[in-house]
Parts: sequence; C-alpha cells; structure tokens
Amino acid sequence: MRLLVTGGAGFIGSNFIHYWLKNHPADEVVNFDCLTYAGHKESLRDVENNPRYHFIQGDVTDEKAVYAAIQAIDMVVHFAAESHVDRSIIDPEIFVKTNVLGTSVLLNAALKHKIQRFHHISTDEVFGHLGPNDAPFNEESNYRPRTPYAASKASADMLVRSFFETYNLPVTITNCANNFGPWCDPEKLIPRFITNLLDNQKVPLMGKGENIRPWLYVEDHCRAIALVLEKGIIGETYCVSGQEETNLNVTKKILAQLGKDKSMIEYVEHRLGHDFRYALDSSKIQALGWKPEYSFDEWLTKTVEWYKQNEWWWRPLKQGRPVVDRIAQKQY
Repeated sequence: MRLLVTGGAGFIGSNFIHYWLKNHPADEVVNFDCLTYAGHKESLRDVENNPRYHFIQGDVTDEKAVYAAIQAIDMVVHFAAESHVDRSIIDPEIFVKTNVLGTSVLLNAALKHKIQRFHHISTDEVFGHLGPNDAPFNEESNYRPRTPYAASKASADMLVRSFFETYNLPVTITNCANNFGPWCDPEKLIPRFITNLLDNQKVPLMGKGENIRPWLYVEDHCRAIALVLEKGIIGETYCVSGQEETNLNVTKKILAQLGKDKSMIEYVEHRLGHDFRYALDSSKIQALGWKPEYSFDEWLTKTVEWYKQNEWWWRPLKQGRPVVDRIAQKQY
C-alpha cells in the first residue's frame, strides 16, 4: 500500500506518519507538505532516511504538483489545512484558499487516478459550540461554524461528501477533538503554555478560562484514522472525542507539572467568535472497536516532559512569530 499524506509535516500529520510506518511495515508513505509556519520537516527527522518514507514539498492548491504527487498512490489521507484559528481571524482568505480550494484540487486528482480511499481529517469546530448542559455533537449534527477556520473546514467537508454522492469517490471523514502531544506547534494552547512557563513567562488565558474543550492524545487520533481506513464505511463520517476540560483546569495542571502557581496566569480578552464548549459523541467509531487508550492527565504529564526534553525542536519556532503578539494584543 502506498499512502499520500498531505500536511504530513504538521502536528497530527507527522504523528500519523510515525504511527503508520511503525505499524504497517510493508507500506510506503509519501508526505506532501508546503512547509508553512505550521509544517516542520524536523518533526520527521528520525524517519527521513527510511526507504519507505518520501517527502515532496508542494502546495495542495497547485494542481500540477498534486497530480504529480498522486501518481501510483493507493490512499490519500488529507491533513493539509490552515488550522490556527487566531490566524483565520487575521487573514480569512488563506484559509479559504488552502482548506477549500486545496481540498477541491486533491479530490479531482483522486477521482482522476481512481484512488482506493480518500480520507479527510476535519474538526469538531464545524458544528459550532455548545452550552454547558447540551448533548455532545454527533455525525448528524447541523453545521454552524462560527470562525473563518471552522467555516473553511465545513466547506471542505461538504466538498468531500459531494464527491462521494456525485462521483462515488470512496471517501471517509473524521471530525476530531483538540489533539495534544509531541510535535505540536507552540502557537497552540498546551505547547504555548508549557514553553512559556519553561521560559518563566506568563501564560495568556482567555476570559476566565471557562471555555471547555475535549482533549485527545494524538496517537489515539492516529489509531482512530487507521481504524476508519480499515473498517470504516465508505461515505461515512466518524466523530473522535476526548476528555472534556476547561481551559483553566488545563492551565492549572500544566502549572502544577512545572512547579508554578496561578500568579503566572495573565487573563486576556476572549478572541472574536470564541466558542464556549465543544463535545463529541464517539459512539459510532467505538462501534468499530476504537476507544481512547491514553488518559488526559497521564499523557499531559508525558507531553510536558517531551517539551522539556526537546527544546531543540520548539525554541526556533517561537522566534519571529509577531502574529502571536498581535493575537494576544487583539490587533486584528
């Protein structure tokens, strides 16, 4: 089997490539990534000389590059996306270009080359947000995206479904919770807070930290994708959830891990369109045999330790990121 993994130098994509190469020793993986601010070849440094791993630098909106990369591919696993919500507030157009147009280019290429499976990775944010006592979203929930990022991913989901309905392209979709774990870009909440505290800098917590997210260890997500590729029903969507925590609880746990107290919290204004709560019902994928193996608390501890031990990876990424300051200062 030969897989094309788009966005494979990003956080979840790089973890998926590690997972797939380890657990499918007869398969080859082609990593197609544009290497923007969120794509880091260093995340795959340990496999770059593996003869079953191949890297192609390219943009999913570049039809010529995509058509060249998809030659002799059996499955496409589509991670490539602009996914940093705060950046979508500053510059929505690039999210539309990459997430919608890029998905369209890939779908057309997959159709032309008769790909055996096109798997699309999406997000719980397409559903909007929930109140504290609302039932979790499921695969039948209406789409009510509230940010440009979520709207672009919702549009991509609809395109993927349309290629199944119109052309019978064999597609599957997973909508996942917030992932955490190694190789996560330090603009994201958990790694940003860990790395700030390692530098004895305060952490910018929006509001009072009351917003709620389900947290999914990234390898549990990789296992879910692999299961859907193996047993998922063509044309179906599967929700992959995690453990619900308030942002304040997550912050307190990171502080405790690093021996810091609440004086290191800097409360800042909510960003525009800040969703209150996400929650997903994973019953459908659990019926395939999936369940999370990694507890949030235990693997948050391991994630903190990973960032402590891998300063070589994250420290260069925190240099020259003025967009982070603009986000914190609400300059958009």
